Amino acid sequence: MSVDLDRTRSIWRQVAAIVAARIADGTYPARTKLPSVVELSAEFSIASSTVQKVYRHLQEQGLARGEVGIGTFVADEPPTDG
Repeated sequence: MSVDLDRTRSIWRQVAAIVAARIADGTYPARTKLPSVVELSAEFSIASSTVQKVYRHLQEQGLARGEVGIGTFVADEPPTDG
């Protein structure tokens, strides 16, 4: 499934917002592995370096954590807006 992105705006920010929304709505539950860089780059038709930037941003926001050599996972308890 491909998602249409607004190519006039920052692609990585759009993808980060989509993944964050999926975490918030439970599509990606706490402590589960997020799609691989290759999978996400294929879904959004973007470069793997863009996905890596997305995942770094999500880690900085406390939404995800990286495990070297294993992958990126949803944080144990993602922050809530409330």
